[in-house]
Amino acid sequence: MFSQYRRTQIAEMRPYIMGERLDDVSVSSEDAKAGSPKAGDMIARNPANHKDQWLVARAYFLANFEPMGTV
Repeated sequence: MFSQYRRTQIAEMRPYIMGERLDDVSVSSEDAKAGSPKAGDMIARNPANHKDQWLVARAYFLANFEPMGTV
């Protein structure tokens, strides 16, 4: 059974740059099926391990995140 959880950490993200290689970035099969990576998508990273990176689709990003500043 799924439960709802609120995030307690700050996410570190940057915009996806069209055409960039994503060899070290995880892209879910569902996002790939939807055409990602594409303009407006974001690349997220684990603040404790900057090599742990994944793609966040634009629609999910816009619905769930707001900017705070740069790191």
